[in-house]
Amino acid sequence: MSHKAIKIGLTALVLIVAFSALLFTTLQDNLQYYKYVDEVAAAPHEWEGKTLQVHGNVVPGSVRGTADRLNWKFALQRKGKVINATYSGLPPDTFKDDAEVVLTGRFSSQGFHATDMTAKCPSKYEEAPPAGLTATPSS
Repeated sequence: MSHKAIKIGLTALVLIVAFSALLFTTLQDNLQYYKYVDEVAAAPHEWEGKTLQVHGNVVPGSVRGTADRLNWKFALQRKGKVINATYSGLPPDTFKDDAEVVLTGRFSSQGFHATDMTAKCPSKYEEAPPAGLTATPSS
């Protein structure tokens, strides 16, 4: 191998290592995990202090808001597992009992502290049956 090829190879290797290290350190702070409630509830100690997106359904009757309607406490469930959650801010219009939500925030021993909430649209937005098809009673 020629001296010039060795120099080019080493330069490329140094650039790749430097770029990879920069990318890793930059993205490490913004890394988020997307988990379902049952996955987090199964091993809560693994998720403490980490930034997560948690997906589940609001437990009916668990929603409690303060008088200013900016601080919320509720429970999320999936597959029989439940975690407690808090959220500060205005919730989406579709946030209600049994709503499917995705929370972004941090998990701690006191529960999930959300900084962002997305509530999925209710079934009224599902695809309508094709036009001209109507249900008729069978005889």
